[in-house]
Amino acid sequence: MTAAIVGVGETQPSRRDPRTIAELAVDATRLALDDAGLTTDDVDGIVTESVTFGKRAPADDIARRLGMTRRGFSAEIGIAGSGTVGALMLAQQAVAAGLAEVVISYYAINLSIRRGDVYGIHAEEPAKAAFEMPMGYYGQPVYFALQAQRYAAEYGLAPEHLGAIAVSARRHAQLTPNALVRESMTIDDYLASPMVATPLRKDDCCLVNDCGVAFVVAGVDRARDLPRPPVLIAGVGFASKALTQAQYFSQSNILRTAAVESGSDAFRRAGLSPADVDLAEVYDCSTVSMLLQLEDLTLAPRGAGATMASEGSFDPGGALPLNTHGGLQWQSYSVGAGHVVEAVRQLRGERGAGQVPNAEVALVCGLGAPEHATALLTVDR
Repeated sequence: MTAAIVGVGETQPSRRDPRTIAELAVDATRLALDDAGLTTDDVDGIVTESVTFGKRAPADDIARRLGMTRRGFSAEIGIAGSGTVGALMLAQQAVAAGLAEVVISYYAINLSIRRGDVYGIHAEEPAKAAFEMPMGYYGQPVYFALQAQRYAAEYGLAPEHLGAIAVSARRHAQLTPNALVRESMTIDDYLASPMVATPLRKDDCCLVNDCGVAFVVAGVDRARDLPRPPVLIAGVGFASKALTQAQYFSQSNILRTAAVESGSDAFRRAGLSPADVDLAEVYDCSTVSMLLQLEDLTLAPRGAGATMASEGSFDPGGALPLNTHGGLQWQSYSVGAGHVVEAVRQLRGERGAGQVPNAEVALVCGLGAPEHATALLTVDR
C-alpha cells in the first residue's frame, strides 16, 4: 500500500447556504488540511470529480483560492459518486508514481438554491428531452422506481423491505451530530411518507442540500508522521457499462450496476474479501439503488439484501453496519465524498456513539450512472 488518507473535512450540511460551490469546496478543503496538520504549501496535486457540478469549482480556480504555491499533478475522474470515490485511485497512483506528494480531492454542491427543477440537468440530454420526458419518464425517482418494480418482479419486494433500509439509515443518522435529519423513524412513519413514484416514497429518496466535502491523500511514510492515524487505501476499482448517461436507465440491464466489476477489482487489489468488511458506506441516492449495489458487491446475496435490512443486519450493532452516518438519505447529499469522510472517521475511531467497534476494514462505493467506483480502506496495522 503506497498511499493513505491523512485528513478529511466537511462543511455543515444545510439548505440555502449562501456560499457558492467554489467557496464551499475551499472551506471543506481547508478543514481537511487542518485535520491533516498540513497547509496549502504542502499540496502539489488535485483530483476532482469531472462532470456534474465540478465545472463550477475547477482545479485551477480552487488552487488560486487556496493560495497554492505549486501544482504538479491535476486530474479529473468520473461522474458524481463514481468520481469522488474513484479520485482515491488517481491520488494513490499519483503518489506511487512520484507525480505528487500530497493530493487533495473535493466536492461541493448547492442543490437547494438551484432555480427550477433540480433534475433540469437531464433536460440537456437530447435523447431524454426528445423521447423520455414527453412520456413522463423523467427525474431520478422515476428511474429508480422502475428499478424497484423490476426488482420486485424478479425477487419480491414488499414496502416494508424498502422501509427497513430507510429506517436503518435513520438509526445511524440519530447517532451522527451533523446529520440533517435525526428524528426517530419507524416503519409506520415510512409507510405514511407520500408516494413519489410507485413504489418509492419520499423517504426512499436522498436529500437535497448544500455542502462541501474534501479529503487529503499522502504517501504512507509521510502519513505516519502526521497527527491523525493514517487510513490506508488498500484497493480501488473503477468500472463503467458501455453506455452513455442518456442510455443508462432505459437501454441496459437496470438491475445490474458496474459495481460488479469495480468491487471485484477493489477486493483483488486489496487482497481482501467481502467477509473482511466491518462496515460499508454504499451510495444511496435511493433505497433501491443502494440495494442493487450491495448485492452487486456480494455484500448481500442476490435478492436478499432487503430481507437483511428487515432483520436488522445494517443497523447500529448489526452484522454489517451500513451507511453509518445516515448516508445520502439522512446525513447529507454529498455524493460519494461524504461516504469517504465517514469511513475515515470510523477507522480512526472518532465517531463516538456512532462508532462501529473494532472497525478495521471499510468499503466505500459511489455510483455515477453507468460508472461505479469501489474503495477498500483499512487501518494502519
